[in-house]
Amino acid sequence: MKSKADIRMRGFLKRTPVNKLLELIKEHSHLLSSEEILTSEASGRTLAQEIISNVNVPNFARSAMDGYALDAESTFGASTYNPLIFRIVGQLTPGDTYDAEVQSGEALSIMTGGPLPKGTNAVLIAENAELFDNKIQILDSVTPGKNVGQIGEDIKKNQSLLKSGRVLRPQDIGLLTSIGLKSVKVLRKPEVELLITGDELLKPIEQARGVKIIDSNSAMLSPLIKRDGGLLNAVHQLPDERDLLRKHLIESNADLLCVTGGTSLGIEDHGPTLLDELGELLVHGIPMRPAAPTGFGLIPGKSNCDVKKVFLLPGNPVSCLSAYDYFVGRSLRLMSGRSEDWPYRKKIVKLATKISSQIGRIEYVRLRIKKNRAFFIAAGGASILSSTTEADAFLLTEQESEGFAEGDEVLVWLYDE
Repeated sequence: MKSKADIRMRGFLKRTPVNKLLELIKEHSHLLSSEEILTSEASGRTLAQEIISNVNVPNFARSAMDGYALDAESTFGASTYNPLIFRIVGQLTPGDTYDAEVQSGEALSIMTGGPLPKGTNAVLIAENAELFDNKIQILDSVTPGKNVGQIGEDIKKNQSLLKSGRVLRPQDIGLLTSIGLKSVKVLRKPEVELLITGDELLKPIEQARGVKIIDSNSAMLSPLIKRDGGLLNAVHQLPDERDLLRKHLIESNADLLCVTGGTSLGIEDHGPTLLDELGELLVHGIPMRPAAPTGFGLIPGKSNCDVKKVFLLPGNPVSCLSAYDYFVGRSLRLMSGRSEDWPYRKKIVKLATKISSQIGRIEYVRLRIKKNRAFFIAAGGASILSSTTEADAFLLTEQESEGFAEGDEVLVWLYDE
């Protein structure tokens, strides 16, 4: 049995490089199993099957314009100098049919989307005909197939439409619906639980009082988890009681757990030692500011083959945000088949101020953008959440860099998606 080291109140003896943590996350964030859901509810989900159409779309020849359906060969030779007269035999709108066969010298008034009747192979647009009584005078000829949407013009039977692994967009849902697909196989959403720890915390619906503060982390993380394809099953707000946290870690059925608070080196910081006791504490402490106390590990699931991923996130809200965004969101996106990259827009801007950084550490720097220039707001301030709401963007310094000089062009990520 391995020895359980108690590192509380001793400081981080060794910090895991951020790139190493990212490698571990990628290694353990496997794609989840599939499930079948209604096509109408599949937007944003990742396909777990190739989609091959079993029908033609459209499955009938139809008019692509408002005009007159007729036999194209019968119009050859028509011009303004030699107009031809055709008799109108009826009118057809989308969803209706014309059962008789249209003869040479006859035309059927037809609206866009109407099915072509027998005896016709083209549509003369209304602008090239003059209507009088129940006849039209044709001023121009048409070729066979003119202004006609052919069978399978959009989708052909047995055509491969979408590959497995595609994240479905709204237009994809429209396409799948057009071939009559009622349900589709997609990757299951990663199930997430939040364990919000701290004797000092009140629930988000409560009012701050005395030396108590309101938990803002759960309110902040919930929409981020949804954004990254996760399914938030539960939020548990727990006092700093070791046995209670231990119970929740063991009994959770989630694929991924986030423990906020209690992740550093204090007497009441039970997260790291519990994770080490129950499973494997792979990382505790990284060279990143804020977010230095971030941890990551694995504990057994309900069956022998299941493993739960556990992220230890700092309790201070800016640290919590940067740690989630950099690490947890990436894990959720990988498990649900999405790109591991941030879902933020990137932009190159010029720095209006110098930004200093300590070699060996990554800085999460908040910026305000004005006229394509970036102004420094904050790099530290782990508890100053307002620094993120005032910011338009953020950047990350390199671990080997001392920062950036005023006037440098830098890559930033914009908070507004």
